[in-house]
Amino acid sequence: MSTINLQTDWRKLANLPAHVLDILTASPGLTFPADRAELIDLALGGAGNKSYEVGYDVPGKGYVDEATVVKCRNGLSVNYPEAYMRRRDPDCTVLGDDKPTDRTRFVDQFGYEFGKLRGETFVWLKGQELVVLPFTLGESEHGALMVGPKNAGFFAGALADLQGMVDPRKVPENFDVCCIIYVAPPFRHTHFKGKQVVVHNRMDGLHEIFSYNLYPGPSAKKGVYGALLSIGEQEKWLTLHAATVQVVTPYDNLTTIMHEGASGSGKSEMLEFAHREEDGRFLLGKHVKTGARRIISMNQTCALHPVTDDMAMCQHGIQDASGYVRACDAESAWFVRVNHITHYGTDPHLEKITIAPKEPLLFLNIDGVRDSTVLIWEHTMDEPGKPCPNPRVVMPRHLMPDVVDGAVEVHFRNFGIRTPPCTKDQPTYGIVGFLHILPPALGWLWRLVSPRGHDNPSITDGGGMTSEGVGSYWPFATGRLVDHANLLLEQIRMTPNVRYTLTPNQYVGAYKVSFMPQWIAREYLARRGTAKFRPGLLIPARCSLLGYAMSSMQVEGTHLQHDFLRVEEQADVGIKGYDAGAKILKDFFVRELEKFRGPELSDLGKKIIDCCIAGGSVEDFEGLL
Repeated sequence: MSTINLQTDWRKLANLPAHVLDILTASPGLTFPADRAELIDLALGGAGNKSYEVGYDVPGKGYVDEATVVKCRNGLSVNYPEAYMRRRDPDCTVLGDDKPTDRTRFVDQFGYEFGKLRGETFVWLKGQELVVLPFTLGESEHGALMVGPKNAGFFAGALADLQGMVDPRKVPENFDVCCIIYVAPPFRHTHFKGKQVVVHNRMDGLHEIFSYNLYPGPSAKKGVYGALLSIGEQEKWLTLHAATVQVVTPYDNLTTIMHEGASGSGKSEMLEFAHREEDGRFLLGKHVKTGARRIISMNQTCALHPVTDDMAMCQHGIQDASGYVRACDAESAWFVRVNHITHYGTDPHLEKITIAPKEPLLFLNIDGVRDSTVLIWEHTMDEPGKPCPNPRVVMPRHLMPDVVDGAVEVHFRNFGIRTPPCTKDQPTYGIVGFLHILPPALGWLWRLVSPRGHDNPSITDGGGMTSEGVGSYWPFATGRLVDHANLLLEQIRMTPNVRYTLTPNQYVGAYKVSFMPQWIAREYLARRGTAKFRPGLLIPARCSLLGYAMSSMQVEGTHLQHDFLRVEEQADVGIKGYDAGAKILKDFFVRELEKFRGPELSDLGKKIIDCCIAGGSVEDFEGLL
C-alpha cells in the first residue's frame, strides 16, 4: 500500500475536508510529530527543557496558566492550577448539529447556533502554530486527526498514547479521516465562564470534536469514545464501557470476565491484583462504627491477563456463533486512576511499572518535581490536606504484563456500583452483597440505568445516586437513548451463553470494603468457570433488582460470612434497614426507566421495563429472557 509523508505532502491526504485544508494552509507553522520522543520534547516546549507552562492570552483576562509540565525521571508530570480542571465535568458534552439526539444541543444550552462558534474557532486556529496528529480509532478501519496549538504538546502526547498515533511519514494513502479533534483552550474563558465544554458536531462522513479545555478526559478519551459510539450506532455494533480480563486459576482454567459500570465503578481495579495487608492477608471489610476488621487468607490468587481497561470494542457483530460477546481493546493506552493508591506497597505491580517504566509515562494530578521520580501515591492537593481524587497515569497497554491482543470471548459480564454505608438508622442503597447473579433481563436493566453511585472520584459531581445512563457510556454518546437500549438488548439476546453478575465497591452494609467484593468475586468466578450452580446455592435476593444472592461462597477453602452475601442479615442493617434501602433502589430504577418507555423501544424491552415497574420477582425476569 502506498503512503503519504504528511510532514511534506499533507495536502495529498485524499479526504482532508476543505475547511481543515484552509486552517493548515493559513497557520504560521505546522508540526507533525514523528514519534513519541518528539511528542515529549513538544510537551516540554522543546528539547532540553525541564519544565514548561502552557498558557494563553485571553481577551479580558490577560495571560492564563492552564497547565504545567515537568520532566521527571520516569516521565512527564502534568498539573492544572485549577482543581476544577483535574477531573471530567459530567455535563461538558453538547451537540452542535441537528441530527437525531437525546443529548443537550449547543443552541439550547447557550442560545445561539454552534456554527458561529465553529467559525470563530477556525479563525483562532488559523492564527496559531499548530500540532497535527493522525491517530486511529480502535481496531476499526477509520482514521482521525487532532489539530491544536503547538504549545499543547502534552495533550497531543496523551491522545497519541491513548488512541495510537500513526507515523505521519507513513500515512496510508487511503487514510479515512472520519473524525477530527480541534483543541482551543482559551474559549473556555471567553465563551463558557471557565467551564469544560466539548462539542460534538456530526457531519455526513465526518465526526468533529471541539475541545475547549486541556483536560484529556472529556475529549482525547471520552470524546473519541463518543465518535466510536456514533460510528457503531450507524454500523450496528457497540463499544462497551468495560474492563476485560482473562483470569487463569492455579489449575490453569481460563475464564474471561468483563466488568462494566459508571465512572468509578472499578473497571481499572478489575485488572489489578487484590490488595493485601502487610501480613499478606486480605481485609474484606472494616465496620464503620466499631472498627472491627474481617480478614481472610488466600495463599494463591489467579493470574491476570488484561484485555481492555475502559473501552471494549465489540465490532464482530451483535451475534456470534459461540454465543458469547467478543471484545477487543479500543485503546492503545489506559487512563488509570490511582486515587486508591495512598502509600508504598498498596499495589506493588503497578508501582513497579510506573516507577521504572520501559519508556517515559504521562502522569496527571500527581506531584512531580523536576528530575525526581513520580510516585503514584503522591497525589496533587486540591487544597491543604485534601488530595485530588482523580490522579491518573496514561499507561501504554504494551507495558502491561501479560496483556492480550485481539478479540476474546467473554464468559461473565459483571456490573459494578459504588455503594454508600447502610445501617438501619441511616438506610441507603448500600444493600448489595459481595456477589449477585442476575438474569439477563436484569443485566440489561442495570446497564440502562447505570447508577453512578457514591463518592465518585472521577468527575466533578455533587455526590449521591445519579444515573450515568444506557450502557454506562451515555455521557459520551451522541445519539438517542432508545437506539442504544435496543442495541444492548439485542446483543444480550444474541449471546445466550454469557452470564451476568453484580458486585458493589466501597461499602457492603455497615462495612467499608473498598474494591474487595469484585476481587473476591473474580477469584470465585474464575475457579467455578462456566459450570452450572448447584441447586440451593442461589437464592432470590430480598430485593428482586439484585437477582440471586449466594447462600454460601467459598474461595480456596475459606467461607465468606453470610452477612457479606445477604446484607439484611447484618445486625446493624436488619430487615428494616435493608427494605428501606431496597425502596430507594427501586424508586431510582423506576424513575430512570421511564425515559425509555417510548414506541421505538423493542417489544421485549417494554416487557422487561414493565416487569420492573410492576415490582416483578426474580423468576419473572428469568422468564422474560
